[in-house]
Amino acid sequence: MKYRLMDILACPMCKHFPMQLFVFDEKNVDRSTDEKKPLCELYCAYKNAYIKDISEPPCDECYKKEIVEGLLYCPSCKRWYPIMDEIPRMLPDKLRKKEDDIKFLEKYKQKIPKEITENGLPVNLGS
Repeated sequence: MKYRLMDILACPMCKHFPMQLFVFDEKNVDRSTDEKKPLCELYCAYKNAYIKDISEPPCDECYKKEIVEGLLYCPSCKRWYPIMDEIPRMLPDKLRKKEDDIKFLEKYKQKIPKEITENGLPVNLGS
C-alpha cells in the first residue's frame, strides 16, 4: 500500500478521516515522479500531518516506499483494519473472519497499541 493512499481513505463504518496508520513492515521501490508536489491533497501519512502544516512535503522519499504489513485504525469508532501483503483489508464487520483477525493481532501485538489489542473493534485480544 502506498502512503499517499491515506490521503483518500476514510473509515468505511463511520467515515472518519484521517485514519491512524501503523507500519510494521515496508519496502523500498525504485520509482520516481515528475508530478506536482505535494502529491497528497489533504493529509501526509508519511509525516502524520495535514499538508497545510508541512513546510517541505517529503514526496520524493515517500513515493519510494510501499507498506507491506501494517494496521489502519479509526480513533472515532475504534475499528481497526489490517494491511497484509501490501493490501488494506477494509471489510465491514460481518464479512471479517475472527480467526484471521486474532492471528494478525497475536502476530503484531508487540507493535500494536494496547488500546487496539484490548479494546479495538470488531475483534480484540481481550474478547
